[in-house]
Amino acid sequence: MGDVICTVDVVLLTLREGALQVLLHRRERDPYAGMLALPGGYVHTDSDRDTRDAALRVLRDKPAVHSPFLEQLGTFSGPARDPRGWSISVAYYALVPDTLVTEAADAALCPVDDLRGLPFDHAQIVAAAAERVRNKSSYSSLPVHLCPEPFTLPQLQAVYEALLGEPLNKVSFRRKMDELDVLEAIPGAFSSGNAHRPAQLYQVKPAWRHALSLSERAI
Repeated sequence: MGDVICTVDVVLLTLREGALQVLLHRRERDPYAGMLALPGGYVHTDSDRDTRDAALRVLRDKPAVHSPFLEQLGTFSGPARDPRGWSISVAYYALVPDTLVTEAADAALCPVDDLRGLPFDHAQIVAAAAERVRNKSSYSSLPVHLCPEPFTLPQLQAVYEALLGEPLNKVSFRRKMDELDVLEAIPGAFSSGNAHRPAQLYQVKPAWRHALSLSERAI
């Protein structure tokens, strides 16, 4: 019996044109050379402290994106998922504003709801990440990590609505933001360049840039 293949895969998600999208990279080597797939790689047992450390390295080296928010999604394993042999992948998902995502020549942003022909079990991993993000958005501060700073409350509400797939009551949304207590107004900073009254600009409080605030009730 051969050694078990141990890797990490990262589902890097962003919101572009109102749709949740995943960043895929073209594989350089077999198996599936030339195909778009999730950025991933082997765990480096000599230098990675744990699988999270390995996932951060993959993000740093392949998409070259820094994501403040990174969470373990789950473990995917079995003899059939990789033609090289029995394998286990610890999958993570990361969220970044679309302004931080650059599509290199060997990469592409693809809507999570319209993925075809991904190698390994990457379509299953992306689907699990999208479901996690959409479910968690209803009771947490997760969507703030997809909103470019600084932002107005209407801009943040639009991000929540895109993920949840339904319009939200303005008063209820603002009450929920107050309850989550993750935002701080930027003194003297207001939006401009539109016909409406300038709106207060906000940013995420430092304490919540790497964590989530959870609510007992859904939005």
